[in-house]
This record gives sequence, structure tokens and C-alpha cells, in this order.
Amino acid sequence: MDEILRVENISKRYEDITVFENLNLSVKKGEVVVIVGPSGCGKSTFLRCLNGLEDIQDGQITLDGQVVDASSKNIGKIREKAGMVFQSYDLFPHLTVLQNLMLAPLKVKKSNKKEVEKEALALLDKVGLLLKKDSFPRQLSGGQKQRVAIVRALIMHPEVLLLDEITAALDPEMVREVLDVVLSLAKEGRTMVIVTHEMQFARAVADRMIFIDGGRIVEEGAPDEFFDNPKTDRLKQFLQTFSY
Repeated sequence: MDEILRVENISKRYEDITVFENLNLSVKKGEVVVIVGPSGCGKSTFLRCLNGLEDIQDGQITLDGQVVDASSKNIGKIREKAGMVFQSYDLFPHLTVLQNLMLAPLKVKKSNKKEVEKEALALLDKVGLLLKKDSFPRQLSGGQKQRVAIVRALIMHPEVLLLDEITAALDPEMVREVLDVVLSLAKEGRTMVIVTHEMQFARAVADRMIFIDGGRIVEEGAPDEFFDNPKTDRLKQFLQTFSY
């Protein structure tokens, strides 16, 4: 598989606070990498750095051969290649589901309206929300909003999907419907970097697990090895706090 994303010795600092230092990561096309770690360890910040939503102080991030630089003039084009889905949905409340999905392709990519609508409807059908196309966000459950947010990222045809704790704000019964969508995307061969605290889901979807703590990658490996045979005491301690 070809490499799509490369992270080389990146560091992130806020004044005198170091979030992480000298992190390295390589992601291949079609690979699903899942990042776990304790709260406050920098997982979400790391994800935001990957598409330039946060700047970095050292190192370099390369996405599909292009350097990710938050201050670059072409950062908008680069962000199109790294679709970000947040835990807060961020749908426009005054627009219908269909209008929310069509907005970016029409405004940013200047795509053909009929083609965008056709694709939006097909994607909604795929995630079980075709009947909600004319609904407003306030009329949707949390799980439905999150599925719409995933479709909104997909319709921009990203090279990589970045998913940041997308089930954290959901009631337990809504988590499954969102995770099922992500599992189906993994089976299609979508490249994804996922931050999550759902360990059963992580094990089911990941090609590779990464454990971040104290601003560094402590351990990484294939899911079975990662969960069944952790090599560091710190990962063993972390996993003991979950039932999975």
C-alpha cells in the first residue's frame, strides 16, 4: 500500500506547555489507525494538526505529497483531502440535512448541483437517513446528526477521514448506529485516523492501534497484540480501566 500521510518529529506547544513532542506516524492508503490514551494526552490536538486546524512548532506533516502548513495559502485545498468529523456535529441549524451536505461542494468546489444532490442522496441512503433529507438538525437525534456529519465529510471526497471522539457526546443506544457506519467505511477501504475511547469499536475497526500518553507514543501494534499482550506497564494500566 502507498503512504498517504506522514508525520515527522512534530511538536506542539502552547507557550510553556508542551502537548506532545517528536511524534512520528505513517499511514498507508486504506489503513485504519486508531489512537487511544488518557484524557488530556493530546490525541484530539494531534488530529487537528493533521489537517492544519492547529499549527505545529517543529517537524513536518505531509498529506498526499503536500506539506500541511496552517499558514499556507493552499491550506483550504489540503483540508479538502483530510475530512474532519468532530464530536459536536457542527451542522448549520437553519439548513436542512440535504442543504448542509450540499453547501461545501457547491461553495468550495463549485461542483455541479445536480451531481452533488444525487451523491448526497445516495450517501444518505447508505447511512440510513434518506428519509431525513428535508429535516432540520433540531429534528434529529444525536446519532443521526453524527451520521450526517460523516456524510458531509465524505461528500468532499477526502483522501483521509479524521474522526475525533465522534461518539463522546452520544447516548449509549445511539453509539452503535454511528460505529456501524464507520465499520462499513473501513470495509470499503477508506483511510481513517480515529481518536476514540470505545475500546471494543477500536479493536473491531483498527488495522493498527496507537497509545499516546505524556506527549509521546508509548506503544503501537496490531489490535489483537495491543489488547491481549500489551508490552508496557503503562498500556496495561490504561487498558485495565476498560471492560472490552
